[in-house]
Amino acid sequence: MEENFKMLAKTLFGFEELLARELRELGAGDIEIGTRSVGFSGDTGFMYKANLCCRTAIKILKPLKSFVVKDENALYAAVKSIDWSKYMRVNDTFAINATISGEQFTHSLFVAQKAKDAVVDQFRENTGERPSVDLKFPSLSIDIHIRENKCTISLDSSGVSLHQRGYRLATNIAPINEVLAAGCLMLAGWKGHSDFLDPMCGSGTMLIEAAMIACNIPPNLNRRQFGFENWHDWDPDLFDTIEAAALKKIREFHFTISGYDKAPSAVEKAKENIKNAELDEFITVKQADFFTSEKERERHLHMVFNPPYGERLEIDMEPFYKNIGDTLKQNYKDTEAWFITSNLESLKHVGLRTSRKIKLYNGSLESRLVKYDIYAGSKKAKYQKED
Repeated sequence: MEENFKMLAKTLFGFEELLARELRELGAGDIEIGTRSVGFSGDTGFMYKANLCCRTAIKILKPLKSFVVKDENALYAAVKSIDWSKYMRVNDTFAINATISGEQFTHSLFVAQKAKDAVVDQFRENTGERPSVDLKFPSLSIDIHIRENKCTISLDSSGVSLHQRGYRLATNIAPINEVLAAGCLMLAGWKGHSDFLDPMCGSGTMLIEAAMIACNIPPNLNRRQFGFENWHDWDPDLFDTIEAAALKKIREFHFTISGYDKAPSAVEKAKENIKNAELDEFITVKQADFFTSEKERERHLHMVFNPPYGERLEIDMEPFYKNIGDTLKQNYKDTEAWFITSNLESLKHVGLRTSRKIKLYNGSLESRLVKYDIYAGSKKAKYQKED
């Protein structure tokens, strides 16, 4: 039986606890929560499973070695001390991604270049030939993380970031990152136990992630490739077994998932992406203006959406966000409404009291995921009924 080894899953700020819970439920051991990362242990099959099934992971890294490096020469020597012939051939391509923090090293591109030189020089000295760098589709992706003077060198088992699920071929002006969408849904408590609505659905990302959560569909089922598929020890039969086991856990969904958007072009893109994800039977999308819409059913509704922030779509923020609050209050009774925005000033104009505010980042934009509880009657009446 293969021994477990340590791994590191990268995520977005604010999703660390969510990712730790995902990994724990999948069967990971030795879980350690960091900043934008979660450490854990598992075997090769679990590495495959984590890449396939984690909704809030961006990368799954397999650390090779950690060193103390004081300068660029020490970094070069540390990288060169690893026998890279175990992980790649001279005719393979590779890419190095470097993340640095602290005062010792200040330029990530310089670190990546120095590490690249060490790998190339090792092959040239041993074989007389050198491997090539391919930044887009490398055979092997190497990750270097330096904090102060501690350097960790890892293999990137994911390859392209795991937010690139493979279903989204058409996008609108400001699409939400798939991992960010999934994390927002999970923080909002969405589990598929009610109807769901995204009233500003854009290219449909939130709808697709909501459907996959509701049905327990592996989020990266539609990906074309993972980084580990280029590794020397790639085991396609083991991966097929892992995938088949995950597919057996897909569950039925007995409610509705709906999306609105004002723009016909956005509706068409959403429908195309939903079709790519093979989720047509679960999701309906139509052209509609949320501000003139009404709740379609009397039963409880779960709403999560990503309204414009004014960053890439120019809108008049004050009346726009006031309309969000008015529409919720007047037309969407018995609704749990969540949305994410980086326009923190605009929240003042919603006119409703938030029951939760969670700090997140949408790219580099500091944002808030906010919750509004819209009761069927007055809030006072609700509590009197509960008493």
